[in-house]
Amino acid sequence: MIMYSRELTVNWGESDPFGLVYFPLMLAWFNDTEHELLRAVGFPTNRMIAENRSAFVMGDVHFKFIGPAAYGDRVRTVIQLAKMTKSTLHWDCKAEHSSSGELITMGRAIRIHAQIQDDGNIKSIPIPEDIRDALSKPGALVDMAAKHPESD
Repeated sequence: MIMYSRELTVNWGESDPFGLVYFPLMLAWFNDTEHELLRAVGFPTNRMIAENRSAFVMGDVHFKFIGPAAYGDRVRTVIQLAKMTKSTLHWDCKAEHSSSGELITMGRAIRIHAQIQDDGNIKSIPIPEDIRDALSKPGALVDMAAKHPESD
């Protein structure tokens, strides 16, 4: 199934002096990677919300810390669609050092396709066929635009 990769730099304040990245930020890395993938295949989240009040919301996450990443380190995040159901996406995720490939974290995230109802609640709805088709294509997408020179 589809795979997507992007690079980022660990920013000042995202890790402690031991190189331990604040754990919720690791989840944000994968959230951002998924949003970039959706944008790359033609379904940016802001457009999905504007057109039919839908988006993929977090349903469940399981991540394991494996190794450190410190300020200034280049990190590659990779998400691969492991399973798609009527209304969920199951992503296998990993973050690794760009230069060495050493793992930083890995896990799985389940996203639910949901729609904001008139009363403000959200309700699970089926993934539209055009999104399903775009995510079912084999191969990998790599966001080359996310790569940029090291910064101080």
